[in-house]
Amino acid sequence: MQSLETQNEGLKRADRITIPAADIEARIDAEVKKIAPQVKMPGFRPGKVPANLVKKMHRDSLTQEALNTVVQQGIDKTISDNRLRPATQPHVHLDHDYAPGKDAAVDFHLEVLPEIAAPTLDGIELERLTVEPTEADVQERIDNLLSSQTRFEPADKAADEGDAVVIDFVGKVDGVAFDGGTGEAMTVRIGQGQLIPGFEEQLVGMTAGEERQIKVTFPADYGAKELAGKDATFDIKATEVRIPADTKADDDFAKGLGLESMEQLTGLLKGQIEQELNGLTRTHMKRQLLDRLAATHDFDVPPSMVEAEFAQIWQQLEQEAAREEDPEAARAEMETEKVDYRAIAVRRVRLGLLLSEIGQANGIEVSNQEMNMLVAQAAQQYPREQQERFVAYVRENPMAAAQLRAPLFEDKVVDYLFDKAAINERTVTREELEAAIEAEPDGEGEEAKAKPAKKTAAKKPAKEAAAEGDAKPARKPAAKKAAKSESSDAEAGSADAASDDAVAAKPKKPRAPKKADADEAVKPAAKKAPAKKAAAKSE
Repeated sequence: MQSLETQNEGLKRADRITIPAADIEARIDAEVKKIAPQVKMPGFRPGKVPANLVKKMHRDSLTQEALNTVVQQGIDKTISDNRLRPATQPHVHLDHDYAPGKDAAVDFHLEVLPEIAAPTLDGIELERLTVEPTEADVQERIDNLLSSQTRFEPADKAADEGDAVVIDFVGKVDGVAFDGGTGEAMTVRIGQGQLIPGFEEQLVGMTAGEERQIKVTFPADYGAKELAGKDATFDIKATEVRIPADTKADDDFAKGLGLESMEQLTGLLKGQIEQELNGLTRTHMKRQLLDRLAATHDFDVPPSMVEAEFAQIWQQLEQEAAREEDPEAARAEMETEKVDYRAIAVRRVRLGLLLSEIGQANGIEVSNQEMNMLVAQAAQQYPREQQERFVAYVRENPMAAAQLRAPLFEDKVVDYLFDKAAINERTVTREELEAAIEAEPDGEGEEAKAKPAKKTAAKKPAKEAAAEGDAKPARKPAAKKAAKSESSDAEAGSADAASDDAVAAKPKKPRAPKKADADEAVKPAAKKAPAKKAAAKSE
C-alpha cells in the first residue's frame, strides 16, 4: 500500500492511499475460504462447493466487503504511522474509475486534535464563597411544606374562596343532560381554576344540603367538540362544605411525611439547603477556574467540533424562543448575537480539550466500576423492558459510552485542579453568592455569555378530582408553563465531546431567550474518535 499526504493545513489532514489489486484479491480469497464451509449449492455436498464457484456466486458482495476492509486497514495504518489524533471520523472517497481487478485509489480527509502544550497549573488562586444555612431558610422550607400539605375538615358554614365543596351535579345543554355531565361526590376547591370558567365562582355561598342551578359557557376550544362554545346549566347539590384545617409543624406532621419526628425533618431540610449552597459555591469556583484556564491557554480547535457545539447551543436557544410570548422577537434577537454564540462554542471546545489533556496527563480516569454505575443509573430512565437494550447499546457504542463518562471525568479533573489551587475562603450571604455567579467576569466580554438554560417542566400539584365519567363540569387543560431554570451547578450539561463553558448571562430584555450559566459542564474532548469502519464510496 502506498500513502501520499495531500493536505496539511492547520488541523486539517488529507491523504491518498493506493491499495494494490493483489491485496484486495487476497482479502477476497480469505473471505471465500471462511464462508465456503457454509455455502450450499445443488449438486454439491454441504461445505464441498469449489472455491472458484463460491467466488463467482458472491463476487460483488465479496469485493465490496474486501474493499471496505482493506480501505479501513489502510486508513488506520496511515493514521498510526503519522501519529495523528483524529477529532472526527475520516471522510472516505473511492476513486470514481475504480473497477474490480484494478488498484484502488482512496482519498480520505479528517480533522485532528491540536497539540496542546503542557498546561500551566501553578499559581492558580481561587476564592471559595461559603454560605451557612440560617434558621429562616429552614423555616421557609417548613412553611412551604405546610402550605403544600393542606388538610380539609367539615364545617357548618357557607362556602367561601379557598374552601372545598363536595357536590353532586347534572349538566344540561338546551335542557337535556349530556353524556359525561353527571357525577356525585366531586370535591371542588373554590378559586383553584380547575373547572371551566365561571363554575367555581357560582359555588360561593353554598351550604351543605343546598341546591342551586348555575349557568356556564363551555370554552370554544373545549376538548369535547359537541360541547365547545355552548351554553349549559348544572343542577348542583352541595353535600358538604370543608375548610382548610390548621396544619402544625409537629411530630405528627413529620410522621405524615414518613419520618419519625420534626427534628428529623428539620435536619433533612437543613441538609438539602447545605447541598444547594455547596453547589452554588462549586459553580462559582469552577467559573473562576475555567476563566483562568481560558485566559492562559490559546490554541486552534477543530472546526467540526465548534460547529457541533454551536449547533447544540442554537438548538437550545430555538427551544427557549419557542416558549416565549413573542417567539419571533426572541429569534430576531438571537440572530443579532449569532457571532457571540459562535465565540462561546469555540471557548467551550477549547476548554473541553484542555481539561481532557490535563486529565490524561495526570492519570485521571473513570474506573470500570464507576462506569458500570453510570450506565445503571442512566438505564433507570427507561422502562424496565428497555433497560437491558440500553445497557447493551452503551457497551457497543463507544460514543454513547463517552457521553456518559464525560461529566464524571470532568468533575474529577476539576476536583484535581481545586486541590492544586490556593483557595481563599470567605463567608457571604446567599444573595451575594448568587450575585457573584450572575456577574459577567471581567475581561471576558461577549465571549463570556452563557449557555442557554435548560428549562425544567413545572411540577403541577395533584388535582383533587373525585368525579366519575367524562368531563362533567370539566376541568380545564393544565396550562403548559416552562419553569424558569436557575443557574445550575457544574454537574449538569450536554454530552458532547467538548462542551459547556463558563459564565453568567448579562440581563436580557423581556421575552428573550435566557442565557444562563455556561460553566455547567465543559466536557473533556475525546482523545481519539471511536473506531468505526468507513464504507468506501465511489464518487
